[in-house]
Amino acid sequence: MPPSLSGYTVPAEEAAAEIEVLRSRFLATAAPAPDEAAAQALLARLRAAHPEAHHHCWAYLVGPPGSTRTVGFSDDGEPHNTAGRPMFDIVLHSGVGDLAVVVTRWFGGTKLGRGGLVRAYGDAVQAVLEVLPTTLKVDWKPLDLVIDYAHVEPLERLLPELGAEVLARDFGARARLRIQVPRERATELERRLADLTRGAAAVGSPEEA
Repeated sequence: MPPSLSGYTVPAEEAAAEIEVLRSRFLATAAPAPDEAAAQALLARLRAAHPEAHHHCWAYLVGPPGSTRTVGFSDDGEPHNTAGRPMFDIVLHSGVGDLAVVVTRWFGGTKLGRGGLVRAYGDAVQAVLEVLPTTLKVDWKPLDLVIDYAHVEPLERLLPELGAEVLARDFGARARLRIQVPRERATELERRLADLTRGAAAVGSPEEA
């Protein structure tokens, strides 16, 4: 059985959910945010799509779940800490990394008060997280291998044991394979490849080229 891959949970695609509180509409949109630019692009797109909305509050986290290295949030005109901060607190503890959430609000004519706003924005984020599809983000290390043909079949049997995958093959005087392996298993793969080929394999990393 192939090993379970290490990594962290991230959004697989964009999702949206809407709630209504005292005739105010709250549309929550969650999307992948592998970097800060992706989070800002999501916000810009929703502002353009809904220019008549009264607020576009947002929060994002780039990196593994719970990381605070690259984060941001904004109340976008709502009373201080009634939208962005409670949204971010949910994002931070959601168990999902590389995540951006924008909550677009249309005011319904009834003020919700500070506590009501905190609950409404938090409930909107929870609603979209419930329908957000997720996937596992793996930290892959690419490797270029050059091996004799006699070792191709044994190598391709070995790779799944380490969670590695073949990306490309080129058959010339020797077999050349571009593979990817979970970074924490790269050293083990190189060791086992050396044993398999009696040290005859050539291993290079495109990252170091």
